[in-house]
Amino acid sequence: MDALWPLVRAGLFRLDPEAAHGLSIGALKAGLAPRARLAPDPRLAVDVAGLHVPNPLGLAAGYDKNAEVPDALLGLGFGFVEIGTVTPRPQPGNPRPRLFRLAADEAVVNRFGFNSEGHASALRRLTARHGRRGIVGVNIGANKDAADRIADYVAGIRAFSGIAGYFTANISSPNTPGLRDLQARDSLRALLAAVLAARDEEAIRIGRKAPVFLKIAPDLTEEGLDDVADEIRASTLDGLIVSNTTLSRAGLTDGEQAKEAGGMSGKPLFERATIVLAKMRRRLGGNLPIIGVGGVHSPETAAEKIRAGADLVQLYSSMVYEGPGLPARILRGLSAVCDAEKLGSIRDLRGSRLDHWASKPLD
Repeated sequence: MDALWPLVRAGLFRLDPEAAHGLSIGALKAGLAPRARLAPDPRLAVDVAGLHVPNPLGLAAGYDKNAEVPDALLGLGFGFVEIGTVTPRPQPGNPRPRLFRLAADEAVVNRFGFNSEGHASALRRLTARHGRRGIVGVNIGANKDAADRIADYVAGIRAFSGIAGYFTANISSPNTPGLRDLQARDSLRALLAAVLAARDEEAIRIGRKAPVFLKIAPDLTEEGLDDVADEIRASTLDGLIVSNTTLSRAGLTDGEQAKEAGGMSGKPLFERATIVLAKMRRRLGGNLPIIGVGGVHSPETAAEKIRAGADLVQLYSSMVYEGPGLPARILRGLSAVCDAEKLGSIRDLRGSRLDHWASKPLD
């Protein structure tokens, strides 16, 4: 597939981006994507938040919104896959067009707005795969018209507790009006208390405690990061994901597509997201697991997220440009890093450049 990818990409890029996305889901359903042929490297395994992850590379939420192809995605080599964002009730999201390629920058702008088939649909599919190997996390959100958004997150915990490898509470999408307000201190405290109480109640009921991660935006100020860190420390949250898409358009060369409203992801997000990651690692210390997301597109950028303080990393937008062979290439590259630096475990890399990244300013 790597050799053919330039031709495949050229064909896909002639299509509307959302149509191409749908076609890729269809290809995975049909078994047309190649499985990664990688020998397991025990040095890449990571134990985090009670999970044994075979390698630190995951697929971020946003690609498989409705849990249609998690096993096919795991077959590409990912150590874990996150489906969603899933809302309690089905909703169409924002009007099309709502997905835009910034090819010159290898970036993507989206304003999907939590388009979702709802809890029941995703739960049916995840239940059908229950018992298969592989960690599949569930990214939960709130309906746009929810009268009580926190209650929607609690509903997600209750719906998927028996089936989710872990949960991500997504309060950082810029495409649902007012959603990021949940990052404010009082709102965040209420959200974490409700979600974690529901998780603990479900754990008693089913005898299994699913980890809960919180996903934050890269656009927070230093003061905002302080507030989030304080609330996390006061809670029993299992981990943090840094970060979601950005509203910034700094450094882009594709001026026309950059005018589109929505969150931007891809290569240009790497710097800002990695700085925020390191600043949160410094604030939270070494014990809380952190997943680094934003701009990962190569073995080098994946390794640098870990050096900045991440335990695990996720990607998504780079697959648009690099194709389905990217996860295997990154994993081979991380094994090569372990060889070159004589590491017994990829965890030995964590935080080795924390000071470099954490000292950078948030412009």
